[in-house]
Amino acid sequence: MKMTRRSKCKFIFITGGVVSSLGKGIAAASIGLLLKQRGLSVSILKLDPYLNLDPGTMSPFQHGEVFVTEDGAETDLDLGHYERFIDINMMKENNATAGQIYETVLSNERKGEYLGGTVQIIPHVTNEIKNRVTAVAKSTKCDVLIVEIGGTVGDIESLPFIEAIRQMKFDTLNNSTLYIHLTYVPYITTSGELKTKPTQHSVKKLLEHGIQPDILITRTEHSIPKSAKEKIALFCNVDKKSVIEAIDQPTIYQVPVEFKNNKLDDLICSKLSVKTPESDLESWKKHVKYIKTPVHSVRIAIVGKYIGLKDSYKSIVEAFIHAGSDNKAKVELEWVGSEDIEQKGPENILSDVSGVLVPGGFGERGIEGKLLAVKYAREKNIPFFGICLGMQCAVIEYARNVGGMKNANSTEFARKLKYPVIDLMASQKKVKNKGGTMRLGAFNCEIEKGSKLFDAYEQKTISERHRHRFEVNNDYIGMLEDCGLTVSGKNPDLNLVEAVEITDHPWFVGVQFHPELKSRLTRPHPLFRDFVKAALNYEK
Repeated sequence: MKMTRRSKCKFIFITGGVVSSLGKGIAAASIGLLLKQRGLSVSILKLDPYLNLDPGTMSPFQHGEVFVTEDGAETDLDLGHYERFIDINMMKENNATAGQIYETVLSNERKGEYLGGTVQIIPHVTNEIKNRVTAVAKSTKCDVLIVEIGGTVGDIESLPFIEAIRQMKFDTLNNSTLYIHLTYVPYITTSGELKTKPTQHSVKKLLEHGIQPDILITRTEHSIPKSAKEKIALFCNVDKKSVIEAIDQPTIYQVPVEFKNNKLDDLICSKLSVKTPESDLESWKKHVKYIKTPVHSVRIAIVGKYIGLKDSYKSIVEAFIHAGSDNKAKVELEWVGSEDIEQKGPENILSDVSGVLVPGGFGERGIEGKLLAVKYAREKNIPFFGICLGMQCAVIEYARNVGGMKNANSTEFARKLKYPVIDLMASQKKVKNKGGTMRLGAFNCEIEKGSKLFDAYEQKTISERHRHRFEVNNDYIGMLEDCGLTVSGKNPDLNLVEAVEITDHPWFVGVQFHPELKSRLTRPHPLFRDFVKAALNYEK
């Protein structure tokens, strides 16, 4: 496939230096929001240098959350930030990895598409990277495509991507390509000084690869004095107004407001020769207001096994922030290890919370602790929310302790079971490859009227995203319903259970899908909104 040249789309390439985890994803999402609010159509592409085809098989401790798109792609968690800020659904094409790039190049080589030539990083790999960039611009028909390069400048894995975006400047129209470099200005406590040298070295490394940044975004814990900004501008070959301070904020949702205060969007539009109205963030600011100055507070426990790395539940954390803002409340999350509950008992850990959430996950470790947490919330009438595996735990616990199905369990955790109330989906039984083979993406759910689910959504049919292999075993639905469990949502095509509830409980809902993936600051997910509301009522 040949490169599409002279695209009318404008391209913003965002790189990072000095250290990882500076927040390139938040910067990209914030810039996207500002440009969208100026009337431009925006899309964002994340290029990840790792060789995995996607993060689907990676440990949460390695990569954090796997974000699932509408079309069933397992992607980087930064795509969640993109969706939450610009309120546009990302798709499979919005995330590409080095593994996908090399797979395509090698597939083309096997087909003979390179006419017997030697396959090389340049031009074959770099051309494929550029093809991915221009394909997103073409399919989304966006005015501006923001491209975030994963990793840090200087990483050996990033070199083909850096070279590809260097070439893009010459493949596009004049004033159509902008390079933004995110860097770090550390504060040395002992000397009481901000140090600009790491930023200088980072830009020098970028210059070695042929890229002169147009704008520098400098992450810092302390305000950068004018003299330091002038020094950065001088040694990094940028004008002073192009050094944008990005001081730490109490919430990531304040970042686009600060960028606007620093006139970053004006600067970008000027450098790209784009004329648009001023961005309007008034609606955004109203939601941020109650994050920063809540009227109420409520404590909710998240009972899981990856609590050491909260990025494993990134979308859930953000969904609680959105729901909290909508309820004018600060949601204080108590991170509870399910194995701790097994050892100490739920009454010693959960007695001071007003809501319990059991999130998705895989594997047997910590399951009994999750079941104890479900039981405690059910018996104490504490609002409960189960997501994916959390819903399955709710079904197992109910079957055991209310339905009298002794040792009921999931076939994920035990083979020979008298009551396999959770079982592997029929479509999964012949699957051998682990990557990209789960039930992934958006599926419809028909909701029962009169349920908590219907109260939240206020509609009969919904669509939510999934990521799982196991489901409620339909053979036991009748027995579970006979003893009081309500099936409040089903997939109409496969007759699969999508949601369960306990009618005589203040708020007890389990869903097989992942509602957190579709929550936005300006449009909180209705289930998280109602769960937080129920927790506030319980606290009162």
